[in-house]
Amino acid sequence: MDICSNLGRNVKRIRLEKAWSQEELAFRSGLHRTYVSGVERGKRNPTVIVLQQIADALEVSASRLLEIES
Repeated sequence: MDICSNLGRNVKRIRLEKAWSQEELAFRSGLHRTYVSGVERGKRNPTVIVLQQIADALEVSASRLLEIES
């Protein structure tokens, strides 16, 4: 699995644990909902700044978003 797909799975899993919509995460992170969707689908390759915005919104570390789940 590539890093973008792994990141997307982690973002989606944590977002759903919080019972947030993509729109809610987009609002909290200052991103567009379609961009969040692209990240979750592994179609976007976010910069480290965007990665930190998403992590801050989800209240987790950026490294947690990059962890490989087995």
